[in-house]
Amino acid sequence: MASNRDRTGHEAERSMRRWVFLTIVLAWVSTPSGQGQAASQEPEATPQQAQDAPQQPVFRTGVNFVRVDVIVTDDDDNPVTELTIDDFEVYEDDQLQALETFQLVQITPDSLIDDPVRPIRNEFDEEREAARPDVRLFAIFLDDYHVRLGASLRVREPLIEFVESLAPTDMVGIMYPLTSLVDLRMTRNHAAIIEEIKRFQGRKYDYEPRNQFEFQYARAPAMTVEQIRNEVSLTGLRALVTRLGGLREGRKSVILVSEGFTNILPPQMRRTDATQLADPRQQNPFVTSGNPREQAMQMTADLSLQTDLQRLFDGANRANTSIYSLDPRGLASFEFDINEGVSFGSDRNTLNATINTLRSISETTDGYAIVNTNDPRQGLQRAVRDASTYYLLGYNSADAPADGKFHEIKVRVPGHDVEVRARRGFWAMSPEDLERIETTSAAPETPSEVDLALSLLGARRNQRFVQTWIGMGQGDDGLTRVTFVWRPAPRVPGRRRAEPAKVGLTVSGNGGVSVFQGEIPDGPVVLSDDGTADPGWAVFDVAPGALQLALSVRGVGGGVIDNDLLHFNVQDFTGTEVTLGSPRVFRAQNAFEMRQLRTDPNPIPETGREFRRTDRLLVHVEAYGPGTAVPEVTARLLNRSGQSMADLPVQVPTEASAPYVLDLPLASLAPGEYLISLTAAMADASAEQLIAIRVTS
Repeated sequence: MASNRDRTGHEAERSMRRWVFLTIVLAWVSTPSGQGQAASQEPEATPQQAQDAPQQPVFRTGVNFVRVDVIVTDDDDNPVTELTIDDFEVYEDDQLQALETFQLVQITPDSLIDDPVRPIRNEFDEEREAARPDVRLFAIFLDDYHVRLGASLRVREPLIEFVESLAPTDMVGIMYPLTSLVDLRMTRNHAAIIEEIKRFQGRKYDYEPRNQFEFQYARAPAMTVEQIRNEVSLTGLRALVTRLGGLREGRKSVILVSEGFTNILPPQMRRTDATQLADPRQQNPFVTSGNPREQAMQMTADLSLQTDLQRLFDGANRANTSIYSLDPRGLASFEFDINEGVSFGSDRNTLNATINTLRSISETTDGYAIVNTNDPRQGLQRAVRDASTYYLLGYNSADAPADGKFHEIKVRVPGHDVEVRARRGFWAMSPEDLERIETTSAAPETPSEVDLALSLLGARRNQRFVQTWIGMGQGDDGLTRVTFVWRPAPRVPGRRRAEPAKVGLTVSGNGGVSVFQGEIPDGPVVLSDDGTADPGWAVFDVAPGALQLALSVRGVGGGVIDNDLLHFNVQDFTGTEVTLGSPRVFRAQNAFEMRQLRTDPNPIPETGREFRRTDRLLVHVEAYGPGTAVPEVTARLLNRSGQSMADLPVQVPTEASAPYVLDLPLASLAPGEYLISLTAAMADASAEQLIAIRVTS
């Protein structure tokens, strides 16, 4: 496993048995038109799924529409739920607004009993489920840079109890200061979140470098390292709230586990080399007493920190995200250990300053500061309570500001003895923002088949041990030829895993009839130079219809490291429709590999769809028509919105059994996501398949 900060919640997306078609990781998506039909399969929506589809909130009707979530409590801090739209007054820049929408959101255990718990497999699932108003979103930011080791061990238990108290439908993410947003995933696998919390170890004032980034400044002065850590943590926290803000406009909650921030160290802690031991000759506890130079440094450091905090406040309010600061020190009396030689006065000032930053972060973002308490459970449950009962109010701004500035919001409930909490305001769109929105709205809507093809990219990235590809084509005697390929999934840098060596495959057709059973490969395991196994594949003919593949992934040591169950429908290629077989994608990293691919009669297809710009792709596909008729095959390159970028040349086969061939160099493409559209046409019938690819630098 990687170090704590490199671990993220995205491992929680993996479960031992998955039933949905996305995890098959097919290489294609079919969109038949006319009478044609393509070879890919999509799961049919069941009546239950149709009933469970969440209703979309009605609170966002235009760029001038503002939504406010309001928490109302009585004197005993109990939620007040009897209010109506007429009880509220909302002021924007001290101007009364006319409320247009109103909803009381109440999420209780009783309301969640009958709700289906959908697993989060990819970004599409994440965005869809997060948009539901009855789903609570929590993120835990483990600021190991600003938590001592002992405090991190003490805070594990209350954090675990907090996660255990959440409903199954609640989505949770976990992040460290150096966690990439690409790796951050909101998940419903709470057990994986708990395992991550159990590994949390604070590193406050521990300057031993643990990754390449930290080695770059490891020998810098201790105060410089602290300032870098402050910037990294606050930047990461700001990125987290921005990420949450992109999921939905409703209330989101962040649990910030930190001992607070300060941009200056006492002179006794200012080592010229952060990795060296402190010099006892410099540990005079009275060195700062009445020193005007120290006072000036303190003032400058405070101003710099306030600027960084203000950026966080702005980002959290813009994203409508509340931060609940949890100080793991509990009821702390001292900031520094006695051996560090800091005077009582400096110690007390630093302790108060760090606690005040936590209070400021929470109060400014409509959260709650869990400080000066040895039992943080009550404060953590307040975060759950705040996200469970609140009012959603919406109005069209009377002034319709488009100045890109912050506009204050005040919510009042006149005539009621209650406490009201709401977001402090919103950032209006700038003229440039409005122009971008108008340009985007004028663009054609992305076709659903394009979204589905792109979602498969995320499904492949979530595969932990192996990547699989299943292709179909015309077989003998009216059967369909199925090709199964597996390769080791790409390694995540810095993370250890058991290396897959073989895949045990059991294939069952209609009625549970066994079609194929065996290990792939069936001979000795061959490891490449980097220690990974060579890809394996199997080919078998089956009758069209339902097919089930049971996978058992075995490691190099022989033990089972993962299991999987895949379901899909086998296409019938004997009809009178125009059809396309499964496109097979091959990668060549140089001219020599391309020559090998062209001369190899049975090259092994790629299972992944992420390539470098230096790669060159070769795509093989068969097209079938009624009888002996041969359709015409064309290809286009599309952007991620489904808009055509260029026509691609397709090589027509010279033999009846040979495939159509597409040669696509990637050097001219900018990093991003693209689609290859393959279309087979004959008369008024056609069939199309989409291959989604991700190009990296």
